[in-house]
Amino acid sequence: MTATSPVTPDQAASTTAWVVIFGTSLGHCLNDVIQSLVTASYPVIEGEFGLLFWQVGLITLAFQVTASVLQPIVGHLSDRRPVTHALGFGMAMTFCGVVLLAEGPTYGWLLGGAALIGMGSAIFHPEASRVARAASGGRFGTAQSFFQVGGNLGTAIGPLLAAFVVVYHGRSSLIWFAALALVGFVVLLKLGSWHARHRAVAARRPAPQRDGPALPRRTVIVALVVL
Repeated sequence: MTATSPVTPDQAASTTAWVVIFGTSLGHCLNDVIQSLVTASYPVIEGEFGLLFWQVGLITLAFQVTASVLQPIVGHLSDRRPVTHALGFGMAMTFCGVVLLAEGPTYGWLLGGAALIGMGSAIFHPEASRVARAASGGRFGTAQSFFQVGGNLGTAIGPLLAAFVVVYHGRSSLIWFAALALVGFVVLLKLGSWHARHRAVAARRPAPQRDGPALPRRTVIVALVVL
């Protein structure tokens, strides 16, 4: 039994699914635009509802706990049982969250909207990163870089959109950005379908043989904690 040879640059270039990589970058951009709109819209929300500082902080808590703390949980569960269309489901939750933030009549609805946007983000990031890696054709760093550029661009654009749209037209104008979530939903559904086909093809291939022993579990955990 021989070990599989590493992927050469020419082979990687021929198997890299660039359209899929750019799709994950676009999805990342749309996801992070909506995320950054939440915090950038605080002055408008605070003025309309007469919120205290701690109430604004609680919105951040609801958003960040679901967006950040849930991510490793989602990643762990999807590693054990991948759900290829989870990306679309996550963006659908983001869409619902935007609608609640724009139209919610009470403070409780705002908390629910922020939490839904966070949950959508928690589902998006590990799943989209997995798709970008699958599409990389061995160019893992390149694929991840394009994926991250989309998120950084979205984070930069969101506050500008809030300044030029939400500040002038009020909280209800957030509903306009639900259209971005719909675009993201369509894009991510297509990415999920591609990933399902990719996994089906990969499952028919023989499993690659390791060149050396697997790293101890403790070493892997320490490395992830350091990262």
